[in-house]
Amino acid sequence: MKKIEVLGTGCKKCITTAEQIDAVAKELGIDAAVEKVTDAGVIMSYQVMSTPAVAIDGKLVHSGSVPDRNKIESMLQG
Repeated sequence: MKKIEVLGTGCKKCITTAEQIDAVAKELGIDAAVEKVTDAGVIMSYQVMSTPAVAIDGKLVHSGSVPDRNKIESMLQG
């Protein structure tokens, strides 16, 4: 199972990012746990300066915008 963390303050973009990743993972049949992380200490530990950001299995893979479907698929399959 992939552990996916959506890092951000809980804004609409962060919520949208989490929802879209969850939906795409289900469509692709990828077993993933999507978690919204709002703790500033955790976000800073990834050295994120712009949210929403996405970490998969502890590795930062995206930051600064809501990823499009192609980017989400690439992140999940990578």
